[in-house]
Amino acid sequence: MIITTGTTELKQTIDRVVNYTLDMDLTWDWPCGVAYYGVSRAFEVTGEPAYLERMAKFCDEYLAAGLPVWTVNTCAMGHMLLTLYEQTKDQKYLDLILSKVDYLENKALRFGDRVLQHTVSANNDFPEQAWADTLFMAGYFLLRTGVLLGDKKLVDDALHQFYWHINYLQDENTGLWYHGYNNVNKDHMSGMYWARANAWAAYTMARAAKGLPEAYLYPPMMHIWSSLRDQLAAIKKLQKEDGLWGTVLDYPEAYSEVSASAGIAAAMVVQGNPLHGKYVQKALDGVLANISDNGRVLNVSGGTAVMNDIAGYLQIDRKWAQGWGQGLTLALLTAVLEEAEIAEREKAVH
Repeated sequence: MIITTGTTELKQTIDRVVNYTLDMDLTWDWPCGVAYYGVSRAFEVTGEPAYLERMAKFCDEYLAAGLPVWTVNTCAMGHMLLTLYEQTKDQKYLDLILSKVDYLENKALRFGDRVLQHTVSANNDFPEQAWADTLFMAGYFLLRTGVLLGDKKLVDDALHQFYWHINYLQDENTGLWYHGYNNVNKDHMSGMYWARANAWAAYTMARAAKGLPEAYLYPPMMHIWSSLRDQLAAIKKLQKEDGLWGTVLDYPEAYSEVSASAGIAAAMVVQGNPLHGKYVQKALDGVLANISDNGRVLNVSGGTAVMNDIAGYLQIDRKWAQGWGQGLTLALLTAVLEEAEIAEREKAVH
């Protein structure tokens, strides 16, 4: 995949976005979880120690202040903890990781064939509902933990979540993903192909397919590979002239939304289809045009429940910086940088 954006420019932009992100007043919940996932990827790709140090400082301060109750959404913070534990081997990070795993495995609400119900508080917020968001907040976290600890049970449950979320949320005819599924009513509620839901699905499936050793030995992985292939084949056709995707993918009048666009393009980079390069370059240019000089990512839609109709999605504002916008943008920038550096090394060898 050939990308023309230079590695020096990418590193400088990543640094601006990381520093803006770390200066945001984020709390121990999913916006911070996605944001700090992006920061942890920035550390892994650039090796900049200050990124890791500031995440560790944030974690220590929160431990002293007191952590919230676990929900599916607060488990998104586990991504940062995995990076901190991998780098430091400090037991306190592993204890927090295992506490989140214990919640997801033994306490979190499930329905049907042990499918995680999407939860955002200690209440039964969305009875028997599956949301694409859960794959990032919990499914991919369980998979990463299972791989790190060599725990096949966790890997199997993570892939089980992907399997059922694909079955519930992906439209086989279009390849696109619905935002949510209501198992009580057996429907997709408003039935919208919300862009960020598609980003959660595509990015985590791409990462899962690359991050699981001997993935071909796990039958659900065949499901994931095919799902991602068909999803990206459909999504690429819906890219707008500015390189971004609309907040509702198949609605031409929908505004361009940067967090979803970054997540979708990042999925394309990670999946590695060389014919997607032109779509990635166009999306990268569109995302870079929406990063301010101080590292704030612009035109990111606010928090979005499964809305009642298309008007609900189109009216979500994009005035403010959001943790998920910062994090998904970093997911894209780091994926592109990583690929560019691999290409440079291979070129040097030959």
